[in-house]
Amino acid sequence: MAARRKANRILAAILIPITLLTLAGMAMLWPSGSKDGISLANPYSTAPGVTFDTGTIKNVATENCMQGVATQEQGQGGRPQQGSGQQPQGSNCTFAFTEPDKGGSPVKVVINPDVATSHGVKPGDRIRYLNLSNAQGAASTQGSPAYIFVDFVRTLPIVLLAILYAFVVIAVARWRGLRALIGLVGAYFVLASFMLPGLVEGKPPLLLALVGSTVIMIGVLYFAHGFSARTSTALLGTMFGLAITALLAWWATSAANLAGVGNHDATTLINTSANISISGVILCGLIISGLGVLNDVTITQSSAVWELYELAPNSSARKLFTSAMRIGRDHIASTVYTIAFAYAGAALPILIIVMLYDRPLGETLTSAELSEEVIRTLVGSIGLVLAIPVTTLIAVLVVKATGIRQEAPAVVTPAGVNAATGTPRTSPSGFRQRATGEWTDDGGELPSGDETLPTRRGRRADRG
Repeated sequence: MAARRKANRILAAILIPITLLTLAGMAMLWPSGSKDGISLANPYSTAPGVTFDTGTIKNVATENCMQGVATQEQGQGGRPQQGSGQQPQGSNCTFAFTEPDKGGSPVKVVINPDVATSHGVKPGDRIRYLNLSNAQGAASTQGSPAYIFVDFVRTLPIVLLAILYAFVVIAVARWRGLRALIGLVGAYFVLASFMLPGLVEGKPPLLLALVGSTVIMIGVLYFAHGFSARTSTALLGTMFGLAITALLAWWATSAANLAGVGNHDATTLINTSANISISGVILCGLIISGLGVLNDVTITQSSAVWELYELAPNSSARKLFTSAMRIGRDHIASTVYTIAFAYAGAALPILIIVMLYDRPLGETLTSAELSEEVIRTLVGSIGLVLAIPVTTLIAVLVVKATGIRQEAPAVVTPAGVNAATGTPRTSPSGFRQRATGEWTDDGGELPSGDETLPTRRGRRADRG
């Protein structure tokens, strides 16, 4: 008990100051919410009389474009932007006769040519379109389209997938799965209310990422897994991996000159506000991207050590560490593939474009388009690989110190049996005592009235 209390005090002495410092840092870095100096125009804002409507496609037709038809690309205020988003006169245009959700007769919506070519539209699809029929001067020219395709309505499939995901998680993980989902909502709240506004206001990106990620991990781990030495061990391992990831990300962002060159979104942010640092945004992204996998390996490794100890409580610390690291090495091998394939899948369109350029492999991997994904994979993988042995070592030290709380087995003590030792006070006839203190039948009779005798460990020795 003394060793258990000492181990818990050590864990508390480490984690409580870290938690307090993290909360203090969060209070100091908390964004004001001001958007002064931001000049980003809302692409979904509309001019007077222009609205975004939704509807269901009833029929699709291809007709000749009598004159240039503006499509999805829009200028400021929701007005169609002529040029790259315009179909040439005399070409074929795809129109979707759409029934508005707000009621009324079907309207003729012109479909963006790249959508019509790559994906297409069909009856039954729900779409979002720009309604220019009541705009002031936007559709006054004879023959100009009054309804322009904007996007598909994806609410139903996304909601169904979200419900299925929640159902599967809760059905398999039960109460712990529900708590994990609630923790996920809390994590996104920290991301949306603290980290993203902080980046917009020009707060230090490294501190933002470290403080925000630590708050997320403390909340998620303890809420999903409860307050225990096992969870605290996983949290310490996660913090170590997070520190390694942050250090490598900070160095790699500067050494590799990651500045978002060639990224359209990065260019938009640069032109939006002078406070936003693109390299800082990339740095934050490198740290956050490895957070989920890091949490996965540390909590799994900590749980593995506890389960191994429960199966073999007499194992030495060295043997326990060796056994747990066998599991950890398998986890490392599978997780490295997971990270690499996840990033490759996200960057698949870029990979195809770069491949079509027919450039050398080394030049391709170090290009502006792919270098960020490559560095994200390497930084995240190094952090989680180093976190596994550290988490395992901490878990072994803690579990050997705290032990396992087990209830003592019930001991039946009939008359004539010593309750303290579990052995008869007088050796019964025909029985001999083993070195362990148990009595074994030697061919004699049991004492009158006793069909069995309790052993020292609380088990019963059946009559021979």
